[in-house]
Amino acid sequence: MELFSSEETLLKDSASGFMAENASVQALRDLRDQKEALGFNQELHKTLADMGWFGMLLPEDAGGYDFGHRAAGLVAEEMGRNLTASPFLSTAVLSAIALRQSGGEHLSEWGPKIATGDAVIALAIDEGAKHNPSRIKATAEPDGNGFILNARKRAVFDGYNADRLIVVAKTGEDIGLFLVDPSTAEVEVERNAMLDSRNAANIQITNLHLDGKDLLCPLDKGATVLDATLRSGRSIAASEQLGVAREVAERTTAYLNERKQFGVPIGIFQALQHRMADLYCQIEQTASLISSALRAIDTTSDKAEALSRAAKAKVAKVSRVATEEAVQMHGGIGMTDEVDVGLFMKHDRVLTEMLGDSAHHIDFLLKRRGL
Repeated sequence: MELFSSEETLLKDSASGFMAENASVQALRDLRDQKEALGFNQELHKTLADMGWFGMLLPEDAGGYDFGHRAAGLVAEEMGRNLTASPFLSTAVLSAIALRQSGGEHLSEWGPKIATGDAVIALAIDEGAKHNPSRIKATAEPDGNGFILNARKRAVFDGYNADRLIVVAKTGEDIGLFLVDPSTAEVEVERNAMLDSRNAANIQITNLHLDGKDLLCPLDKGATVLDATLRSGRSIAASEQLGVAREVAERTTAYLNERKQFGVPIGIFQALQHRMADLYCQIEQTASLISSALRAIDTTSDKAEALSRAAKAKVAKVSRVATEEAVQMHGGIGMTDEVDVGLFMKHDRVLTEMLGDSAHHIDFLLKRRGL
């Protein structure tokens, strides 16, 4: 079991109480049923920002609080427990880290807007059905002092109605990160509702002329900035998925103690007890791995890359077991929309694919070791 400092405990308790009261599973249901175009509640977004959570990974001189990844992971875990619909991962993590790693005028301009909840920025990286940043086909061809950008991006989380996009494209042999205004005529944004009812977008960019100032960082640093951005993103996404696993496991345990068969709670049967005990152990092992990954990023350890990938791969497998066990142990009602278990399963599947599934990261780690 994880040990938290007094500050971390206070943050975790604060996030837990707030999410349960203001950003619960029922709130997600309401957004889904109302077919909310943004995919999140703007008033809630501002409140989350007012609590300091959207500035957690930004430096103080850019309007942030520099709380670090471990703190951000605690908030993300509570979001996973409550299926909180928020652009936290896309904006407060991925975009914030991309801006922070790049520095310069873009960080000074957009950092404070992220921290105060006045801007939503989305990272546009994926182009196919699977996450594969090593095969970027989008191009940014040099043109005078600027670039001509052509790109087709899929499943851009929170890209629909985003204020800006950070578009990843190839410039020769280099990787460029470009800040793009999605309202320009050369950019087509198509809403793409995900399995879990969250909003994403498919984006087509055709012959968009960008000034040199639209490049976040020098081209020779683009790959490094992107690696750091994805490292942070997958670790915080793993934290959110851990929250999903923990919540469904706890809900399933409670159900086993309530549901009666043959006049007794079904939770007294050893076969079910053993399965839940095994799941509990797997979840706690995963929590330890994720905590190590977050700490490694905060301390700039050379193990951060491997740990973040291992954490993302591990939590995807464990959370899948947790959601499948939950559906099965709830019996027939586990498949109905009236029971929340199915919503957790859907969000789990989306988080698994986001920033790479288990196979993607395991393959990377094996190749890194020459296997």
